[in-house]
Amino acid sequence: MEAVAEPGKDEVLLKMAAAGICGSDLHYYQHGGFGPVRVREPIIPGHEGSGYITALGAGVSGLATGDLVAVNPSQPCGTCRFCREDLPIHCQNMRFMGSAMRLPHEQGMFRDWLVVPAVQCFPAGSLVTAGEAACAEPLAVCLHAVSQAGDLDGKSVLVTGAGPIGALVVAAARHAGAASVVVTDLADAALQRASAMGATETINVRRAPERLTVFEKDKGQFDVVFECSAAEPALRSAIAAVRPRGLIVQVGVTGDVTLPLNALVSKELKLIGSQRFDIEFALALDLIADRRIDVRAIISHRFRIDEAVQAFEQAGDRSAACKVQLTFLP
Repeated sequence: MEAVAEPGKDEVLLKMAAAGICGSDLHYYQHGGFGPVRVREPIIPGHEGSGYITALGAGVSGLATGDLVAVNPSQPCGTCRFCREDLPIHCQNMRFMGSAMRLPHEQGMFRDWLVVPAVQCFPAGSLVTAGEAACAEPLAVCLHAVSQAGDLDGKSVLVTGAGPIGALVVAAARHAGAASVVVTDLADAALQRASAMGATETINVRRAPERLTVFEKDKGQFDVVFECSAAEPALRSAIAAVRPRGLIVQVGVTGDVTLPLNALVSKELKLIGSQRFDIEFALALDLIADRRIDVRAIISHRFRIDEAVQAFEQAGDRSAACKVQLTFLP
């Protein structure tokens, strides 16, 4: 084994196995950042990862060498105003692996070996692959979004955007009891994956926008919309298709957009945001570990770590790619 750091107290050493390329990683690669967040020094990206425990530091319990674990990339400080208010998701000093938001940048998971606090490691069991376990982070994002919507049992749902997050929102919404989930996108491959994740109907709004317009009848049909595309036309369509006093959960992020405020007001709509996750990480891995939510359909490509450039190029081709993962084992 190559020389690597030894885990300290309450830490573990992981041999990384799989890690997914997220939209933020892709923005770092393609544009050097997104919005005000810019890469200002060398950074190892990656915040969706899993690996095998190879060594335990002093004081670690509940984990064993050989365990496949998913790594929660969030490290709230525990002492700021929001942490004290039990809102660690809004921690003012959040350390998030693979993020360029702070200086020095937080290094991420696209590496062979990783020393990490044991509290951030969650066992994945023996049923699923390392690639499936690495999907815990994006699924946690989606479970948090679904929790923002309250009770979905028997509700009609629209999901705009069928990328990895949109597809996992479909699965999370169905798991939460949604009676129907209609999904829109511009790419047939993405819509096919949404169907595999539980969508009851898919609409290619590039080819057949009139199929979505039908849902605008009688002031809108959907109880809840999860907007995952971050596209202004999709948000406008959501406002038109959701019923009066319905709810729109904004999951996708972008720059400034304009909104039809008259429609928002006249229909008495609720528009709320959803970012990251908190306690949902453990639940996400539990749902993946016994395949109550089967994430295999969203994993479209795998590349070895020495093929990282090809992996990032593939991830940028949305006509074919969904979740592109790097692998670290021989």
